[in-house]
Amino acid sequence: MIDTRIQEFPVSEAGAGPYGVTTGPDGASWLTLVHAGAVARMSVDGEVRTWSLDAPESRPLIITPGPDDALWFTRSGDDRIGRISTAGELSSIALPSGTGPCGVTTGPDGALWYAGMNSDTVGRVATDGAVTTFPLPVAGAFASMVAPGPDETVWCTLNQANALARVDMAGGVTVHPLPTPNAGPVGIGASADGGLWFVEIVAGQLGRIDPDGRIREYALPDRSARPHAIVGDAVGGAWFTEWGGNRIGHVDGAGRIETYDLPTPNSEPHGLTVAPDGTVWAALEIGRLARLTPPHA
Repeated sequence: MIDTRIQEFPVSEAGAGPYGVTTGPDGASWLTLVHAGAVARMSVDGEVRTWSLDAPESRPLIITPGPDDALWFTRSGDDRIGRISTAGELSSIALPSGTGPCGVTTGPDGALWYAGMNSDTVGRVATDGAVTTFPLPVAGAFASMVAPGPDETVWCTLNQANALARVDMAGGVTVHPLPTPNAGPVGIGASADGGLWFVEIVAGQLGRIDPDGRIREYALPDRSARPHAIVGDAVGGAWFTEWGGNRIGHVDGAGRIETYDLPTPNSEPHGLTVAPDGTVWAALEIGRLARLTPPHA
């Protein structure tokens, strides 16, 4: 039976590859099209507009609201951080060659922080274009996603090092290994109650780390679900995508998990965001956005 709480909206051709999604300062949904080398916007009334980056190799991944009422996104294929205003004005900032930026977020200092997948770095980009890089103390870590912490820090997942990294504003790094071997952490998101939630794509688990470093792990009902992205909700839980399970899931602050099947088989959900009205939006590889209206919304 189709879950009527989930609706899907076409936003691109199937081959364009919707990947990251966020809610912009204008209330619209903004998303990256990783295969098309483009950024798209879906307004609250469903109108879709797309901007080409004029660089097919750019592979835009994660997009986030910036401190300047614009959207900022990583260009993993050509080592740049992109910016698009709500009016559609595009620009970009070059990073060191070989960075391979993946996750990006606005840090507590008002700058953009990114994870360098291919360079074992975390970087800071000021809105004036100044770039500062900080080395990670692990080789081949494959830094993936990044999120602001509760203590004037940013945190990132180290996918191949099986760990999380805490980075202070001066670039000091503390590495927290995960309890489960070869868990493959990817997505990470801040929790409303001061911790951070993350996913373990290989282990089929969710995890939570407190500022003091305490880690708890929660096995998914389907261990082969390949959880990918996660974002905190307003009450200490989080929403996440199951790339391999074709589902959107929720975990509450006590670790109780619920999952919701997407209407279209094999839709490959990637990034997701929680809108101000409490609805959850996920980017689907098949060229659509899914909107989940939670039972309490």
